[in-house]
Amino acid sequence: MTRRGISRAHDGSIRVELGPEERLLLASLPLQVEAALESGDPSLRRLFPPAHPDDEAAEEEYRLLVGAGLLDGRRAALQALERTAHADRLAPDELGSWLDALETLRLVLGTQLEVTEETSLAPIDPDDPEAPRLALYHWLSWLQEDVVHALAASLR
Repeated sequence: MTRRGISRAHDGSIRVELGPEERLLLASLPLQVEAALESGDPSLRRLFPPAHPDDEAAEEEYRLLVGAGLLDGRRAALQALERTAHADRLAPDELGSWLDALETLRLVLGTQLEVTEETSLAPIDPDDPEAPRLALYHWLSWLQEDVVHALAASLR
């Protein structure tokens, strides 16, 4: 049986072993978040937390200086995930983009679902109307963990 997920091969390359449905899902999610980025959706608040929560003027200056760069970085990572979702192998920089994109997807979805540390570890109630989205959140978390392990394997 083939292992599912992301792993570093013996030759140092990064293998992506996901099913076709998983790849289609990965390719489609960035477009949904991109729409939220364009609209300024409130579910983005965890993507760009305030740097100066107690100083409105400093916060505004910070946003003017780095806001566009932060947004561009999120967009670039999401676009890289969309572009490489069907790849069987990834370059290290592509895997780094996957990590950033998965974090963006998890933060947005987690905010929409109001996930907390406690609820993120709780079993999913199949009768919960949000069960499919909670399952997606857990799947993205699992995939992100695989990416971290593959990146860490290169440090050994």
